Amino acid sequence: MRKFIKYTTIVLAFAGMVACNMLEPVDENRLTIDYIGSDPETAEGILLQGYTSLNDQFIFSEAGTDDAVNNQQSNGYKRMANGELTAQYNPASNWTKYEKVFYLNQFIDIVEEGEVLWNRDAEINELFNERLKGEALALRGLYHFYVLQAHAGKSASGELLGIQYFTEFIGSDGDFNLPRLSFEATVEAIMADFDEALDLLPTDYSDSEADVDAKYSNVDFEKYKVVNGSQYDLRISGRIVKALKARLALFAASPSFLNGAGYYEIAANLSSEVLSTIGGTSGLVAGGVEFYTSDNGKDSGEMLWRGSIGSNSSTYEARMFPPSVNGKGEINPTHNLVMAFPMKSGLPATEENGFDPQNPYANRDPRLAKYIVLNGSSFGGGTINTGFGGGIDRLDSISEQSTTTGYYLKKLLRPDVRINNDGSTVGKPHYDVYFRYTELFLILAEAANEIGGPNYSVNGISAMDVISAIRKRAGITQPDAYLATVSTKEAMRELIRNERRLELCFEGHRFWDLRRWGLSLTETAKGYFHDGTAYVEIPAVETRNYPSYATYMPIPYQEVLKYSELVQNSGW
Repeated sequence: MRKFIKYTTIVLAFAGMVACNMLEPVDENRLTIDYIGSDPETAEGILLQGYTSLNDQFIFSEAGTDDAVNNQQSNGYKRMANGELTAQYNPASNWTKYEKVFYLNQFIDIVEEGEVLWNRDAEINELFNERLKGEALALRGLYHFYVLQAHAGKSASGELLGIQYFTEFIGSDGDFNLPRLSFEATVEAIMADFDEALDLLPTDYSDSEADVDAKYSNVDFEKYKVVNGSQYDLRISGRIVKALKARLALFAASPSFLNGAGYYEIAANLSSEVLSTIGGTSGLVAGGVEFYTSDNGKDSGEMLWRGSIGSNSSTYEARMFPPSVNGKGEINPTHNLVMAFPMKSGLPATEENGFDPQNPYANRDPRLAKYIVLNGSSFGGGTINTGFGGGIDRLDSISEQSTTTGYYLKKLLRPDVRINNDGSTVGKPHYDVYFRYTELFLILAEAANEIGGPNYSVNGISAMDVISAIRKRAGITQPDAYLATVSTKEAMRELIRNERRLELCFEGHRFWDLRRWGLSLTETAKGYFHDGTAYVEIPAVETRNYPSYATYMPIPYQEVLKYSELVQNSGW
């Protein structure tokens, strides 16, 4: 953190923001804070730093859980899951997110000083001041949440601690030696930033007068559009902030943390408020199952918050496609995850319910074949055989290319990408996803069930309603028949947790869900393989070797060494 300096160097990441020939060299070509605070484009560049490190769906932390194995020996999550996790080595650390907090604090200082002229019209200028400060506050809260999620924990004395909370820019000679807040105090500090942001942000960025919030009723609509029009629809908005508050509240309410304490109610009310604006469960769009498979998926109605659409690429496919279609097969889903998908009827995949171990993918939940490359699947321009006679796609055929579990990843990948033998590629657009409506539905389901059980309704939506709608969308043929047998809070809790595992798989949730629920981190990763005669289970592809205290992840060792006030989590 000491690398923050009084004179901030701005990397001009957006072409045309400032041309070099417009600047006189100042202080070895560094821009002074006085200049930054007077030039609107350069000042906004500070804010835009807050959009450069958002967590998206391409983290692939599942390789540190029971859902996947990474076939690259050097992969950080693989090494961590195999026993290398320490306070000195933690690939899941989010401590560096504080860097963005300080950018945002500096931007808030700039806005509050009021020296930047965003627009010559006084009313428009004030609207810009409000909205941009709202963005910075919301992003500051979000980055603190990232740090909290990865580093909250219990001290050696048993106190549940949060993190340091920074609301001011600190120069290189400033005092970073601050104690951690309690866990709940940290949650409330993030909530306070979100709440202040809500007062300053529009619910949505739109060119429709019907979408304008009541608080802007006295603002000329043409002026309003200059500041809050659809050209800003990828920026953080009031709708997004409410969803982030619901995510934070569910995290806080989880068994490993506050175990309720009123936060389930907050999560349920906020999520239902947002979901009611899209028609409740009728707003659960069909395109949400495979939101990543086409150019049009970006506007399918599933995206609550996403990044911009990238140019055609094949980067992720080159990492994840099976080797016969010129990929490295990096992420290998486990048989543990495969067996979490129910039968097509909605019943659990057991032999009593029709599961056949020798025809294991027949009559299964349709999401299974959409998210995972199974033995015999067509994918990436070829047929993938992971069993006997499968060539380079066969299990363990080529180190760091072939599957180690009998499965390859399909979810998040564009099936129309082609990686040709001559090295040429046919790439397709990709985009980062920061929040899907499906996640918000599952937040509501979990919170509502914990408050009052399967049929407890919040703003007209219950956990039973949500899970029924999600399973119908998935193609389950008899969703309500099985749900009729789920009558207790405990049974619904297990079902909701399983639906989160399936719907949000490979989007970076499982790693943290296991921890907030206090579930086992050491379930052995299993595989499945056809040996030429029959399918056989591989009981131990990879053993998970986490210490008992790894529910709460460590504070970085070097930070504890530097700052005497910084208390380490127990065990580390």
